[in-house]
Amino acid sequence: MQPDRSTSHDAHPASHAQRWLRWLPGLQMLREYQAAWLPKDIAAGLVLTTMLVPVGIAYAEASGVPGVYGLYATIVPLLAYAVFGPSRLLVLGPDSALAAPILAVIVSIAAGDPARAIAVASMMAVVSGLFCIVMGLLHLGFITELLSKPIRYGYMNGIAITVLISQLPRVFGVSSEAKGPMNTILSVAGAIAAGQFNGYSLAIGAACLALILLLKRFEKVPGVLIAVVLATLCVAVFNLDKLGVSVLGTIPQGLPAFVLPWASGADLIRIVLGGCAVALISFADTSVLSRTFAARLRHRVDPNQEMVSLGVANLAAGFFQGFPISSSASRTPVAEAAGARTQLTGVVGALAVATLLIAAPNLLRDLPTSALAAVVIAAALGLFEFADLKRIYRIQQWEFWLSIACFVGVAVFGAIPGICLAVVIAVIEFLWDGWRPHYAILGHVEGLRGYHDVQRYPHAWRIPGLLLFRWDAPLFFANAELFQDRLLEAVAEYPTPVRRVVVAAEPVTSVDVTSADMLRELSRILDERGIRLHFAEMKDPVRDKLIRFELMDIIGDRSFHPTIGSAVDDYLRESGVVVDERGAGPQQS
Repeated sequence: MQPDRSTSHDAHPASHAQRWLRWLPGLQMLREYQAAWLPKDIAAGLVLTTMLVPVGIAYAEASGVPGVYGLYATIVPLLAYAVFGPSRLLVLGPDSALAAPILAVIVSIAAGDPARAIAVASMMAVVSGLFCIVMGLLHLGFITELLSKPIRYGYMNGIAITVLISQLPRVFGVSSEAKGPMNTILSVAGAIAAGQFNGYSLAIGAACLALILLLKRFEKVPGVLIAVVLATLCVAVFNLDKLGVSVLGTIPQGLPAFVLPWASGADLIRIVLGGCAVALISFADTSVLSRTFAARLRHRVDPNQEMVSLGVANLAAGFFQGFPISSSASRTPVAEAAGARTQLTGVVGALAVATLLIAAPNLLRDLPTSALAAVVIAAALGLFEFADLKRIYRIQQWEFWLSIACFVGVAVFGAIPGICLAVVIAVIEFLWDGWRPHYAILGHVEGLRGYHDVQRYPHAWRIPGLLLFRWDAPLFFANAELFQDRLLEAVAEYPTPVRRVVVAAEPVTSVDVTSADMLRELSRILDERGIRLHFAEMKDPVRDKLIRFELMDIIGDRSFHPTIGSAVDDYLRESGVVVDERGAGPQQS
């Protein structure tokens, strides 16, 4: 009887399909979609649309491209994320945190040409998308954790002030070609002093900002929509556009087309750096927001899948006349409060925005740009972080000043240089902690188990002839020489002649070639003085490296001990040292 191979024959395609579906969480969600969720998703999608339109246009203007492209950058990413995104509630689209770095690149390349501006922005979106996809496939979703919290605060505060200042010309109704926050402030101040600003524009912008901030405390009230609608009605009823109030004007009818973005003669290095920078910013925001809402829904979200989905959404935006996008900390809560259950909410919102572009593109013709500036400023105010910086100043002042340095770097030099400065500061911070780490001479404290820092316990009793030396950091090129210097100083200052050094190596998580060569030299120096070098509590991976670095023949297998106590016992047994009643005998290990 021939075996039935149908099961094994079908298993491979099924498993292959499952592997593919792992990268398509939206399609997996459809398998378990419940009919009762549909009315809630549709209603939430329509409510969400009331924010998607004004915010999309506002952030497009803030990023240096015509407002309609903000709607394009809303529609396509929402559809892409619905298929590839692991979070059921996350809403993607243009974001205020990305406006400054996008604008910085566009201003330096586009030279005021709207078509060239969107080409550059779309190229940045493609770069950002590819960067995120590659990082996600390589399981490098953790890279955004490399910047410390104070540095992230400094960067976001710098972005916030940059975005806020960039909107001042629109609020005051003045034209400004100034580059950088300081030049923009000087330009606007000069226009105000010369009486060249538009009072109606200022009144509309200020009123919209006040209304948005006033209604922000009511989560279910669409403050942005109300402010924008009232501002548009004021312009239409009182013909304020004829009094110099700048308005959005007619937007093109129809949907975004597939276009291969290219700006001839553009600075590709600047575009690539800008695209990678916004990718890091957008993923940092997206990962935090995604984890927050996943915890509320008791779902697990894979950060690598989140990075891939964000990359696909940016890639789609770049090929359909959009610009870099991120998750939204303002629109996502709106979707949740409206009762959203799945990614279908974003699909409904995208289709509603598309319907507006097809059926009623002139509906937003009288929307004043000062009102859009107010929307962006309100969002920028939400980016500032002061409360936690006060806590950081109280508990660790040098990290507070690192944050301030990063803030000044972004505000003075711009978003892209600011990002590079943040990375440099983060690396310096890491190297500094490892470059000059804490170390300790250990002794026995009566009544306490184990061995402790004699600086903290001045009455600790040191074992004659045995130096217990703890190094609280990895051993690497930057601190190898310091390790040797500090250990030899400890040997020279020890109250009794040293016969053996035991390095308490539990905190040492790694060694490199430079530090391995230092250990080889240190062992030689100690041998010449009749002192043996031993190690206690060294981790197996670190010991494996010492074997690979050919140090075991020099140091010897017997020089490694599982605990400090066993190292002390071994020394007492071999040296014949007798401890008194206060001593550190085997029972104290």
